[in-house]
Amino acid sequence: MAPRAGPPPAAQDQGETHPVTSHEAPPPARATSRDVARAAGVSQAAVSLVLGGKWPGRVSAAKAEAVRAAARELGYRPNLAARSLRTGRTRTALLVVPALTTEFFARVYTGAARIAADHDFGVVLYPSPEGTGPARDPFASASAALDGVIASSMAAGALTALRAAGLPLVMLDSDPGDTAASAAVNLDIADGVRQLAAHLTGLGHRRITHLAADVDSWTFAVRARALRAALAGLPGAVLHRQPTALSVEAGLRAAHTALTGPGPRPTALLCDDDVVAAGACKAVRRLGLRIPEDISVTGFDDLALAVAVEPELTTVRLPAEEFGAAGMRALLAVLDGTPAEPPALPVTLVPRGSTAPPPAANATRPGGR
Repeated sequence: MAPRAGPPPAAQDQGETHPVTSHEAPPPARATSRDVARAAGVSQAAVSLVLGGKWPGRVSAAKAEAVRAAARELGYRPNLAARSLRTGRTRTALLVVPALTTEFFARVYTGAARIAADHDFGVVLYPSPEGTGPARDPFASASAALDGVIASSMAAGALTALRAAGLPLVMLDSDPGDTAASAAVNLDIADGVRQLAAHLTGLGHRRITHLAADVDSWTFAVRARALRAALAGLPGAVLHRQPTALSVEAGLRAAHTALTGPGPRPTALLCDDDVVAAGACKAVRRLGLRIPEDISVTGFDDLALAVAVEPELTTVRLPAEEFGAAGMRALLAVLDGTPAEPPALPVTLVPRGSTAPPPAANATRPGGR
């Protein structure tokens, strides 16, 4: 009979112990404010002032930037829970916008979040369920969850619920005379409309229809007033207003109505935003007309859509990211007790292929008299 095989080598060594070695490096130690101070060449007190947003007048701008750069490089994050208990602040702001249907408000958020991050703040984005209408308090208690609110392009009276929380409120693209706001930051919307009007009238247009947003908000009221003022007293100028919702389909319907009614048709459609203007361009083409040979079309905002249509859209560029950044700076100033009213941010006319001199003939509207 064959001899029994012995146990495998592993079984023979069962009584022995062997150390287990790991090749995984231990996790890096969490960076501290002392590390940031050492890297930036400043004191820990200076780090606390800079990252707490209280450095102006106490730390030079160059040293403040060195602290922020060191904090980013080291991945330093303060213990916000401990800081909140110590200071009574949540270091969180709420940004309320009417909708997220265009990239404009996404860019506003990007700018606000960039400045907030430099001051160890968070920004919660809240698209109001009612659009420009009343914005509900999204928290059980906004005052317990937030340090302040930034609201962009909201309708009058839309923030009653949030105002009741008694939080600092910065309004963007809103009535600067609103005494309930702690600060207001605006774009120079009126100048943007004046630039559009000057562009169109300089090309020779006198029959202009305003495809006006049918929205109860300060910014659209400003556009209507600025356009009326710009054309007032101009010999031969005829301005019509055609209300529209803010969508491509609504812009198409409004433009069709404007172009097919009785009497001489307009030679230019001035639209309150690029989305409406895209709809207007569709209406023009469906009527067998050409842009810009028969009808000029302008927008407002300079969204990505403005260069997606053909011909590309003459519009007004709004610095949305800087707008959001200015709003966050204003809120931080309010929280520090040093609010300052920034001047209106400039806007820029961007002429493109959708505008040209009007046709020489006094054309009648398709289907009109």
